[in-house]
Amino acid sequence: MVEVVILIGLQASGKTTFFHREFASTHVHLSKDNFRHARRPQARQLRILTEALEDGRSVVVDNTNPSPEEWAPLIEVARRHGATVAAYWFPPDLAGSHRRNALRTGKTRVPDVGLYATLKRLRRPGAEDGFDELYTVGFDGAGGFVVERG
Repeated sequence: MVEVVILIGLQASGKTTFFHREFASTHVHLSKDNFRHARRPQARQLRILTEALEDGRSVVVDNTNPSPEEWAPLIEVARRHGATVAAYWFPPDLAGSHRRNALRTGKTRVPDVGLYATLKRLRRPGAEDGFDELYTVGFDGAGGFVVERG
């Protein structure tokens, strides 16, 4: 079964590391960070998602995806292609995101105002949003992750 996984959380919350550890061998990685200079990044993201699903490949969408305005178009494309949709929620830890973000260099570092702007819009996903599966992701304290249903 082809699936679309949508990662939802603040910048520097561990989403990309989680992708590499859990999905890199089975899913296409789709992130607007990979095409920062595109004129219409959302349109490009939806086109790439559509192409991957048409090819029968599962996809992880690795952006902050803070609200239904971001994830609804992704779910719509997934449904058109018969894919299941899972949300992986990274509960906000602003202090932790600040610490991890401070360790970033160059364009990977997000201005602090970006963290606050995302936090204002960040909403926990629910089944009513159209997700087939919901997971909550946290750190295990030993450099890994703990994933729980719901």
